[in-house]
Amino acid sequence: MPTIVVEVMPKAELLDPAGKAVAGALHRLGHEAIGDVRIGKRFELHVDGEVDADLMATVEQLAADMLSNGVIEDVISVHVDAAGVAGETR
Repeated sequence: MPTIVVEVMPKAELLDPAGKAVAGALHRLGHEAIGDVRIGKRFELHVDGEVDADLMATVEQLAADMLSNGVIEDVISVHVDAAGVAGETR
C-alpha cells in the first residue's frame, strides 16, 4: 500500500514558539551547535491502488486546502514514501 507524505511548516517569517522552546531546552542541555528549531506537521496518507499524476494533483490540492493553513503555513513537500510507486513532486 503506497503512502503519500505531506510536510507542512510554519511560514519562515512567523515566530515558532514551540520551536523556540525546544531550541532553548537543547541549549540548556549543552547542544549549543543547534541554532534554531522549527516544528511542523507530517501527514501520511495510505492509498489503495496505484499512485498516478491525477491522485498526486488531488493530494496537493488537499494539502493546500485542508492540511495546511495558507495564512501561517507552507506546504513544503508532497511525495510518495520511498516504498511507494512514484517520485517526489513538490
